[in-house]
Amino acid sequence: MDPVNGIVADFSAIDESIVGIMTTLDHRYLNEVQGLENPTAERIAEWIWERLNDGLPRMSSVRVYETADCWAEYDGR
Repeated sequence: MDPVNGIVADFSAIDESIVGIMTTLDHRYLNEVQGLENPTAERIAEWIWERLNDGLPRMSSVRVYETADCWAEYDGR
């Protein structure tokens, strides 16, 4: 946590980091996205992690929801 402002990450910085990912995935046939030929929730979470990890070094995991109670989470391991 930042001792000056008391936050872990600024939401606007997170939003800026995910714009490209959202543009790539939104309203797309995921099987045609490079690296997501088999777009399971688990694989999508890992794919997103690989693209965000460098820009968001404090990120602890990526969670992808299929439904409100069905999701996959990837933490880089």
